[in-house]
Amino acid sequence: MPHTPRSAIPRARRARAALLACVVSGCLIAAGAPTPAAPLGIGDRLYPTLGNPGYDVLSYDLSFTYPGSNSKPLTAVTKIRARATQRLESVNLDFAHGTVASVDVNGAPAGFTTAGEDLVITPAAPLPKGGALIITVRHTSDPVSEKGREGGWVQTDDGLVMANQADAAHLVFPCNDHPSDKALFTFHVTAPAGYRAVANGLPVDTRPSGDATTWSYRTQHPMATELAQVSIGRTTVLQRRGPHGLPLRDVVPAQDAAQLEPWLAKTPAQIAWMEQKVGPYPFETYGLLIARARTGFELETQTLSLFEKDVFGNPAYPQWYVESIMVHELSHQWFGDSISPRTWSDLWLNEGHATWYESLYAEETAHRPMEDRMKAAYALSDRWRATGGPPAAPQPPRQGQKIAIFRPSVYDGAALVLYALRQEIGRPAFGRLERSWAALHRDGTSTTADFEQLASREAGRDLSAFFQGWLYGRKTPPMPGHPDWKSNPV
Repeated sequence: MPHTPRSAIPRARRARAALLACVVSGCLIAAGAPTPAAPLGIGDRLYPTLGNPGYDVLSYDLSFTYPGSNSKPLTAVTKIRARATQRLESVNLDFAHGTVASVDVNGAPAGFTTAGEDLVITPAAPLPKGGALIITVRHTSDPVSEKGREGGWVQTDDGLVMANQADAAHLVFPCNDHPSDKALFTFHVTAPAGYRAVANGLPVDTRPSGDATTWSYRTQHPMATELAQVSIGRTTVLQRRGPHGLPLRDVVPAQDAAQLEPWLAKTPAQIAWMEQKVGPYPFETYGLLIARARTGFELETQTLSLFEKDVFGNPAYPQWYVESIMVHELSHQWFGDSISPRTWSDLWLNEGHATWYESLYAEETAHRPMEDRMKAAYALSDRWRATGGPPAAPQPPRQGQKIAIFRPSVYDGAALVLYALRQEIGRPAFGRLERSWAALHRDGTSTTADFEQLASREAGRDLSAFFQGWLYGRKTPPMPGHPDWKSNPV
């Protein structure tokens, strides 16, 4: 099978994680029969137990100590600064693959237990609505996947990287694991001599201590938990400048640096190309993290996109194709990272746009007509809708295959929606829409309804009927300007 970006249906992730091993601090349990702990969620249609109500995370401060083996647990400390949005007698965090040693809330020891994939924390006293909430969890972070589930840490030939999309950040650290609650991140990673650690954002400190070094990084823009990235390995960092002096850094296996350099040198021009289409690059840095690992996908982790090393230089993949994959992940920095989905049903806005710009780049730089790709997608679109749901209403993931929301209907099927929209409103209005969308929702979250409203405004007319058919219809509507296009029978 040709290696594609996330447009290939990734392998099924394993079904269930083992319950978190922990103990309840008995001295902090109130007298009388305690209320049974229960897993919570914010009611996402596709991932109903992800996320937690009652608080808004402002920042994460994550510390990991790597033991020098990628099959042994890391020791870790997660500090969460949040604001209570309601009175809280207990606080739920998503966490499901590590051992918790202790929990403090606002500096005082707190009780804790587990419920499903939640860590349920009982502070010494209820927390008032609007109050500051500082949670410190001392725990381990296990890089070995449990049977039946993948995601979180990914073992490489020389260390670890992260792949948390869509529901796996809480296999690495306690968090509010839903893209609707974005926050700032600081990382501190300690590793033995010979290893290098890199994370999202920019470096803020490097501190040697004996035979180990601690690297610290901080983001300057809020980030969803699914986009967190930490690389630990025998790597080198290649630095260059992008448009407007943007600092770029690529993290690659040291032995592969020379081979990969011609590919990495293409990034500045690709960023400039994207800026012409949708406006300024939205973050403080960018680069590629290239890992000797088998994932089956590439991943748009914020400011540092993850790629398998075998994508580059493989004779099975033409140069134009590899470059289009690079642009796919780059375009996610605008669509999916800077603008995150409010719910996972809004995923088409991420993947449809990334597939759109991947295709447009191939058309403009390698003479691969987008119209040909869209016509082929149209022929398959009814089948995609039947098996995976329409673009904005994907079917829930199957049991044990939560990653299965990443189906063709939210990739080429969603890019087909954008093609139909451009046909419907014209290229000038479509171009204005894309730039306005990127600017208005920068560093935020958005919904399908937000996109529909902005498109109607830019078009100067109500497009609700157009979007109803293209985003939610069981059958693909006729393509504007191409009445001859046919979708194959299901």
